[in-house]
Amino acid sequence: MIKTNSILDAKGLACPMPIVKTKKAMNAMEAGHVLEIQATDKGSTADMKAWSESTGHQYLGTVEEGTVLKHYLRKSSGDEQIEKKHANVISNDDLLSKMENQKSVVVDVRESAEFAFNHIPNAVSLPLGELEERLSELDKNAEIHVICRTGSRSDLAAQKLTSAGFKQVINVVPGMSQWNGPTEKSTN
Repeated sequence: MIKTNSILDAKGLACPMPIVKTKKAMNAMEAGHVLEIQATDKGSTADMKAWSESTGHQYLGTVEEGTVLKHYLRKSSGDEQIEKKHANVISNDDLLSKMENQKSVVVDVRESAEFAFNHIPNAVSLPLGELEERLSELDKNAEIHVICRTGSRSDLAAQKLTSAGFKQVINVVPGMSQWNGPTEKSTN
């Protein structure tokens, strides 16, 4: 089950109505929230991808359930390129080679819907909004690599973990938006 903040029913509507309704729903949502759009128009998948790219929102993926297409979009925060503050940083390539040589804990702080469509195998999903109440799930002495889409949310998470007493916290930059290593899905 993919966790979303809102669901939009666009079933039975033909182009351009699913996009018109999606635009209106996204405008009313908070930055970073995930919208599920339920549509029956077969062309809506290409439309949602193109519209997301043109507006800066993130197209996460589509799941087919019978005749219904469930599209998942994340509203952009507009500050995806904020200044990085956590000093301990690792590149995607360095993390990949580290993962091959030793046991690394990768904590993915993106929303659960983002994680479901694309994540590093064995990564732990801890959305940024749930991080503080779930700190006990992590080993304070382990080397923890924090990843998100661009390095901004993971930067915040790395700061939170460090201030909570975690010893070896490393922010992965630029994150999943440019990850070339292995990935998997968990949308079932």
